[in-house]
Amino acid sequence: MNISILSVFPELYRPFCETSLVRRAQEKGLISFEATSLFDYVAPKERIDAPSFGHGAGMLIRPEVIDRAIEDREREHGRAYKIFFSPQGVKLDQDVLRRIATNVGGAQGHLMLLPARYEGMDTRVEQHYADDVISIGDCVLMGGDLPAMVLLEGLLRLLPGIVGKQESVEKESFTGPFVDYPEYTAPVEWKGMNVPEVVRSGNHAAIAAWREQQAAQKTVRHHFQWLRSHRLTDEQAQLARTFIPSHYVTLLHSDVLIGKDKVEGTTSVTSLDIHDIARSSATYGITQFAIVTPLEDQQKLVRTLLDFWQEGPGVAYNRVRHDAVKSVELMGSLDEVIADIRRREGVEPLLIATSARTVPHAQAITFYDQSTVWASGRPVLFVFGTGQGLTQACIERCDYLLPPVGGLSVFRHLSVRSAVAIILDRWLGNNPVVL
Repeated sequence: MNISILSVFPELYRPFCETSLVRRAQEKGLISFEATSLFDYVAPKERIDAPSFGHGAGMLIRPEVIDRAIEDREREHGRAYKIFFSPQGVKLDQDVLRRIATNVGGAQGHLMLLPARYEGMDTRVEQHYADDVISIGDCVLMGGDLPAMVLLEGLLRLLPGIVGKQESVEKESFTGPFVDYPEYTAPVEWKGMNVPEVVRSGNHAAIAAWREQQAAQKTVRHHFQWLRSHRLTDEQAQLARTFIPSHYVTLLHSDVLIGKDKVEGTTSVTSLDIHDIARSSATYGITQFAIVTPLEDQQKLVRTLLDFWQEGPGVAYNRVRHDAVKSVELMGSLDEVIADIRRREGVEPLLIATSARTVPHAQAITFYDQSTVWASGRPVLFVFGTGQGLTQACIERCDYLLPPVGGLSVFRHLSVRSAVAIILDRWLGNNPVVL
């Protein structure tokens, strides 16, 4: 593979190209590097950059300079797969690296990297030439040369022959839904920490099982977004669930605001809420869905419905509905729900609510903060309110606050059953982008 690099500072690549596996790959004839200065494509003392139009700060590399450089290198090595670098580009990950490795065309391909400097390049250059625009993270660097080297580090090891043991590439982090397992070497004891006995046992089956569990645990705790981006097998999903704390849902018909004046009161239970939220709870592996109402007549209605579906004719009539409703419990207060979870789990649950209101002691979190909440190992209770939402006193009891569910419109009147389904999916759902 021919790799052409067009840079303001080509000398940065000399030590990179002369180091370790990259140097050996060149010696084997697997790859060839050519780092060329963009100043080679302008007359002596001519600038390669120019001010941007409008009132923007900084200078941009002129498009005709890039044009000359690309045409020159493609005359030498044929059409190239061209990659530009920008904070606005596609975020680099292992799947992007694999896609690029495929698109470049293997050993006979021509890869061209165009790292910018100053304020970047004229946008029209990327629009006309770029096969990919890559970002290595939500940050701004002085130029694209380090991102270019990061991309090469990840890309080259995917090419046959670069890495000595192909197994090292096939069984490492981010080649599947789980990251890599912990590894150890001598000595057995170091700074009071020991190599796990199972790793030293020589029992290959036990070692493989331990490694699989460790990889799943690390992924759930620290890379849950990566895990849920994959289409998981039933076995992988079951393994991952063992490292997710128990989750509970409660729907309050007391401790809520009602009416236009939003005064504290109680609301009526609806069978639609029970059935739909029970289905959502079953879908996302919720341990228990608790309906809370202090009103005796409402409790009788709910008890009649639950008896029908949990133990009565509903079991035979619709087994799927029974499977959803069987984890529903009726309780008289939020305190009763918390006490029941404490009895089940042996520890107090963490409470999570959604609110647009600020609560002094509650920590605001997003739908990407599972690792923060799960770090304690405590069960999680999602608290939802009917009517006009939870009272301030109820919200103040919660440990964490998620932002309210909404789109880009100004309409903010989702039913509670819709909100529950969306929140559970955002928090626990498997949303594969890797097929």
